[in-house]
Amino acid sequence: MAANKQALKARIRSVKATKKITSAMELIATSKLQKQKNMMEANRLYSSTLHKTIHKVIGQANVGDIPYLKPQKAKPVTVVFVSDMGLCGGFNVNVVHYIREKLDEGDPLVVIGSKERMWFKRHPYPVLKNLAQSDNLQYRDLAKVGDWIMDQYKAGVVGGIRVIYTKFVNSLTFEPSMIDLLPIIPQEVEKEENAELQQDTIFEPNPVDLIHQLVPMYMHSLLYGLWLESKTSEQASRRMAMDNATDNAEELIEELLLTYNQTRQAAITQEITEIVAGAEAL
Repeated sequence: MAANKQALKARIRSVKATKKITSAMELIATSKLQKQKNMMEANRLYSSTLHKTIHKVIGQANVGDIPYLKPQKAKPVTVVFVSDMGLCGGFNVNVVHYIREKLDEGDPLVVIGSKERMWFKRHPYPVLKNLAQSDNLQYRDLAKVGDWIMDQYKAGVVGGIRVIYTKFVNSLTFEPSMIDLLPIIPQEVEKEENAELQQDTIFEPNPVDLIHQLVPMYMHSLLYGLWLESKTSEQASRRMAMDNATDNAEELIEELLLTYNQTRQAAITQEITEIVAGAEAL
């Protein structure tokens, strides 16, 4: 009985220590989540404006002269965002399940993040490039990745560029999603807007040359924005996981304390019974 009580006390101490860790990690994740959200929202206006601009200019150009609008024969490459650190709930697992659902075997990947590295080695998705330390990436790092992929696209090594990322809906909802980057599919521009552009805009250089300058900026901006969105989702998932872990630890502590008190009470009752029985024997 005494040994059981000691084991319960040790277990309670262990769970309390774990609860302190998960509670601290929840606070850190909450702080990082707010920081990532601010960065993501600050980038959205720039990305949105650049997106509208490039599609307006495409409407004024000779599409046949723009390789970025022509699909290649090779397989498309998919940029995948995963985390570098664990303890973020189902964040990485959901991305892996999405890859298996959406991609064909043999589709090449560019992986940003080091988690799930062993999974990629065991499955038929060749990794052309892997960039770890994704927590410390900056715009220029993703721009280099974007330039390398565009070189592969222009050389015909890959037939298109798409991204699998985790879309941030709100702090409780985030889900894997996929977006195509290249070839760029021209979007319809409102007739009034297009007429105004033709009438009031003088292109220098001409639209085709301008698109060749804008596409790399467009690619860099989209990659950076999708990375920010994935990192925001990662922190939201980690905050939720640590919150759940803290709640579970509290429940487990209550259960262990109840068991400990019941064991202690049973030991006291047994001692009293033995004393009474001994007194009666006398």
